Amino acid sequence: MANNSARAPAQGWSAAGEPQPAAATPTPASWRRLLGYLAPYKGRMALAIVALLASSALGLSFPLVIVRLLETVTQGGSVGALNLLAGGLLGLFLLQAACSFAQSYLLSAIGERIVFDLRTALYRQLLRLSLDFYAARRVGEIVSRLSSDVTQMRTLLTTNLTSLLSQSVTLVGAVAIVLVLNARLTLLILVLAPLLILVAFTFGRRIQRMSTRVQDQLAESTVVAEEGLQGIRIVKSFGREAYETERYAASLQRTVRASLTLAAFNALFTSLMLFLGFGAITALIWYCGREVLAGRLTLAMISGFLIYGMTIAASLGGLGGLYGQARAALGGVQRVFDLLDATPTVQDASGATPLGPCAGRITFQDVSFGYDAQGPVIRDFTLEIPAGEILALVGPSGGGKSTLLSLIARLYDPSSGSVQLDGHDLRTLTQASLRAQLAIVPQETMLFGGTVSENIRYGRLDASEADLIAAARAANAHDFIMELPAQYETIVGERGMRLSGGQRQRIAIARAILKDPRVLLLDEATSALDNESEDLVQEALGRLMQGRTTVIIAHRLSTIKVAHRIAVIDRGRIVELGRHEELLARGELYARLHELQFRTRDPRGAPQTA
Repeated sequence: MANNSARAPAQGWSAAGEPQPAAATPTPASWRRLLGYLAPYKGRMALAIVALLASSALGLSFPLVIVRLLETVTQGGSVGALNLLAGGLLGLFLLQAACSFAQSYLLSAIGERIVFDLRTALYRQLLRLSLDFYAARRVGEIVSRLSSDVTQMRTLLTTNLTSLLSQSVTLVGAVAIVLVLNARLTLLILVLAPLLILVAFTFGRRIQRMSTRVQDQLAESTVVAEEGLQGIRIVKSFGREAYETERYAASLQRTVRASLTLAAFNALFTSLMLFLGFGAITALIWYCGREVLAGRLTLAMISGFLIYGMTIAASLGGLGGLYGQARAALGGVQRVFDLLDATPTVQDASGATPLGPCAGRITFQDVSFGYDAQGPVIRDFTLEIPAGEILALVGPSGGGKSTLLSLIARLYDPSSGSVQLDGHDLRTLTQASLRAQLAIVPQETMLFGGTVSENIRYGRLDASEADLIAAARAANAHDFIMELPAQYETIVGERGMRLSGGQRQRIAIARAILKDPRVLLLDEATSALDNESEDLVQEALGRLMQGRTTVIIAHRLSTIKVAHRIAVIDRGRIVELGRHEELLARGELYARLHELQFRTRDPRGAPQTA
């Protein structure tokens, strides 16, 4: 995974992961798409809305009951009527509490399911995207989007949406009630409302930009932490714990600064809305006092108006706050959509056909390929590898050997020319059927953090216990597995860190044996192993290569000696092709590399080659 720098704040991603201009506010189509995630749960959402409307309606009835209570007391009503009204008020509170519980639970349930749907869809999409996307992005940043942005979408779709409905219903209902009770007071309230709305819209745009900046800084901090933890062996071996801590702290400081700026702006926004709301209530109290002195209002009616006035002010303030929260979440929404809409550069063509049983003949026909605009890595490459042949690729670093393996696996498509398997251009085949015929054993083995058996079964998920053990025996892995604490059910740790390099490599070989591929790709599979481990791995590889087309990126002479032919790759071209003895006799690049590495022996005294 390339360690490119984190993208600039508020940028989108192209299909290849390249930075794009800042995401715009979602269009109406985007809003419809966002609301579409509620469709599978429309029944539960309808129940939540009914409970919300009932709760809001009950809330609007409280001031009327309170006014009636006060009138009963101040106008000399009976104790029985007072008791009845108080009991009714208590019943209303109880009913509202029940509606509030139903609404809250249903929204939480819907929110959790939406998060599940979104994260599953995003993860599925991330696995579909081609390797060039990941070459331009860091995993920690992507994980941050998968978690924080999706959580923002959940809040927007559930809590914010229903709060918007609740506040709107309360606002409209309260205005309607006070309009009926006293039109002049209603007009006073409505004169103050536009000021609150203007403040909300003005602050909302700034809050969205600041929130996006916070999310980007948080993603960068996640990247730094993820890199340090993934490279914990290197960190410890170089004694760089303090350095990594300082690097993470510096990244977090930038996040804190952005968060504090957002917090200050939110606090100013909230305080201003609070001041304006209570200022409106103060104006209402002043006006009501004048009405009482003039004999046009009773004290009981003033109490009702004050409660409704505070309700209206709170609703306006709440709507302003919701607007700010929605603006803050929009950047995350658009980034999620950008990810979901990214198109893999390598995908099945329309009409792609499944590959049936194959012999394993590989053909490169005038293939050129480059990762970016800096120029091609592979140039006019032509080579045929007969079925069942073992071909070794050697040459200077950066010559294009690993790229050739990636082209065979169709992790990339050539810029020109074609790569064929049994005469079929790989671009005409479905990716799933092609890769079902391939197995790769890399130089740096990647194991998943589960059990030994789960890692071996990754080659064939439906393998029986007998097949699993047979593959482990063929890979010289069964004996050391049986010495592990839980044998095949032993947890290997993240990236297999509980196992040695040789043990991880033998599990990877067992995984490939279990898959039983027709084409085997070995990327310097023994270069980092000690003497004993290499002997065991080489023996296992010898079994694995039998009867299969095998392409080896060779590093040690012990790997090359099993090859039928050796292709010397330099600057993306074949400069020599033949058997080991033939190439030595020519005295060209292979011979020079061989002589150089034969003099540079490893600690065991074994000669190496390119």
